[in-house]
Amino acid sequence: MNELTLFNRLFNDGDFFPKSFESATVPSVDVKETKDSYVLDMDLPGKTENDVDLSLKDDVLTISSHTEETKETKSDEKETEQGEWLIRERRNYSFTRRFTLPQDVNAEGVNASFKNGVLTVVMPRKPVSEPKKIAITVA
Repeated sequence: MNELTLFNRLFNDGDFFPKSFESATVPSVDVKETKDSYVLDMDLPGKTENDVDLSLKDDVLTISSHTEETKETKSDEKETEQGEWLIRERRNYSFTRRFTLPQDVNAEGVNASFKNGVLTVVMPRKPVSEPKKIAITVA
């Protein structure tokens, strides 16, 4: 048995890393507050807009993605020609992030764009209502 075989068995037996290890990482976000809106930027390198699900319900913004590599059936001869995997961590990737939005977000105006691996979600703010003076009448 050579060192590579030992390395291969160590990582492929399934006991070394828990199953949740593959999806343990979540994308980083930056959130900026402006006078008119909140802007959320999320790094999603290697993803496209089709790989991301975005929803808003009850003032909770949910961003999620699930990518699963399809398994191809290969003959033993073809597998030997292409090599044998020693570590294979990039097969499945999924994440879900939820953000409770501030009360001043106009949910109807929320929009998102995707450019160069960065998801940008713009959440416009509702106009701030000025306090209203209420007259008291004599009964």
